[in-house]
Amino acid sequence: MVSDFRQAFIQFAIERKVLRFGEFKTKAGRMSPYFFNAGLFNDGESLHKLGQFYAKAINAAGFPFDMLFGPAYKGIPLVSAIVIALAETGRNYPFCFNRKEAKDHGEGGLLVGAPMQGQVLIVDDVISAGTSVRESVALIKAAGAMPGGVVIAVDRMERGTGQLSAVQEVQQLYGMTVASIINLDDLIEYLLNHQDLAKHLHAVQRYREQYGVS
Repeated sequence: MVSDFRQAFIQFAIERKVLRFGEFKTKAGRMSPYFFNAGLFNDGESLHKLGQFYAKAINAAGFPFDMLFGPAYKGIPLVSAIVIALAETGRNYPFCFNRKEAKDHGEGGLLVGAPMQGQVLIVDDVISAGTSVRESVALIKAAGAMPGGVVIAVDRMERGTGQLSAVQEVQQLYGMTVASIINLDDLIEYLLNHQDLAKHLHAVQRYREQYGVS
C-alpha cells in the first residue's frame, strides 16, 4: 500500500498540473502516458509544500547525512525549500549550491552557502541521464566531502540504455542510496484507487511493462 504522504504528493502534483496524463515524448524518444514537470511548482505555497514532501521522503529513507547540496539551477530552490521544511521538524541542516560559472570576485569560487563537509545529500527533481548527479559527486569530492545519497521527486523506474534504470545506474556506480518521493509503482497504485483517473491506468501499466525495471 502506498504510504499516505506518497498518495498526498500525487494528488498535490495532479492538482497543480505538475503531473499530467496523455501522450508525451520523452528525451529518449518514447511516448510516455504521463508527464511530470517540477518547474510548475512555481509559487510560494507549492514550493513550501514540495519541500515538506521531500523532507518526509528523506525521513522515510533514513539515510545519514550532515548537509544538503542543490545542483544549479533546479536544485537551488529545491534545497532551500527542503532545509526549511526539515528545520520545521526540528532538524536544522546546513546547505550549499553551485554556480554554473566560477566567480572571480567577492567570495569567489563555484560553491555558495555552507562549507562542504561530511556526508552530503544531493537534491534533484528527477534522474534521467545521471549527468547532474555525476557533476554533483565530482564537486563534493573535490571539496573534500563525501556524497552520501540522492533524493528526487519522481523515479520513473524505466530502463536507460541498458537493462538498468537511470536511478539503478547511479546506485550501482556510486554505491549510494537514491530515495524518491514517489515512483512509477506508486503512481499505478494511485490510479488503481481513483476511479476518475482509471482511463489512464492501462496506458501507464503498458508503459511499465514495456520499459520498466523491477
